[in-house]
Amino acid sequence: MVRITVLTFHSQPTFFGLSNKYIEDVYEQLFFLKQHGNWSFIEAYNLPNKLREWWVKRLIQYFKEEKEALKKQTNNRF
Repeated sequence: MVRITVLTFHSQPTFFGLSNKYIEDVYEQLFFLKQHGNWSFIEAYNLPNKLREWWVKRLIQYFKEEKEALKKQTNNRF
């Protein structure tokens, strides 16, 4: 006779794996690097998390600096 034991776990279902919010943030980073950093999806996907976050922050800083330089340039014309 085979005895079947049912195991029940009392932890939340989100205990294992990544949250949907985290995954969405990663996809946003991948999209940003692909669109504005000219990275391929595979290159961006294979970056370690901290390095990918650094690249995203650095690109944002670069675009802000570029925007400020353009703003100064157009203000000097008029």
